[in-house]
Amino acid sequence: MSGQSQTRLIEIEQNILAKNDEIAARNRARLEAAGIIAINLMSSPGSGKTTLLVETIQALKDRLPIAVIEGDQQTSSDAARIRETGVPALQINTGKGCHLDAGMVSVALDHMPLPEGGILFIENVGNLVCPAGFDLGEARRVVLASVTEGEDKPLKYPEMFATADAMVISKTDLLPHLTFDVEALVANARKVRPRLDILRTSSTSPDGLGTWVRWLEGLAGQLRHAAE
Repeated sequence: MSGQSQTRLIEIEQNILAKNDEIAARNRARLEAAGIIAINLMSSPGSGKTTLLVETIQALKDRLPIAVIEGDQQTSSDAARIRETGVPALQINTGKGCHLDAGMVSVALDHMPLPEGGILFIENVGNLVCPAGFDLGEARRVVLASVTEGEDKPLKYPEMFATADAMVISKTDLLPHLTFDVEALVANARKVRPRLDILRTSSTSPDGLGTWVRWLEGLAGQLRHAAE
């Protein structure tokens, strides 16, 4: 690739990201004005994002308004699963795209009931690379790391973990059947982001979501306190 072509490519990427950031800022202002905490939920495919969301909604829906934006390249099966819990969910299919962007979220906000005073979960496309570079207007970024994956994921995909506020370790009920070193995962994640919140979860055990639910409730409490 010639130097001129490379320079042009960089300019195009910068323009795309700058436009995305402008829309993200508007999304953030709109959500904050409605007292909504937006959570950008990211991970590799198969880490358990949708299952975690279903169980989280069941735990919180009687206490907080909740809505979900679902991002996938194809199908609407995840949004259908979410709607079965009784909360609104809007599906975004990105086609060949590997992530959601702020423009997609902006359109979604215009076409769904918003959970004023509650939580909007944005389940991003399963990918540990592309979603890290795009602000959606979220209040917090959360990355899932399943115990069925490698302990070195934070080192292989540092941008994803460096931009996250919390790491949810999912499927911990499987640990007795695996040779997975949770402490190595935590250490690797904190090499990338030392102040990362670490939340261990299991979506199949009665008390498996306790730390995650309390973390979310804490965010909601902070928002209410700030608004008073």
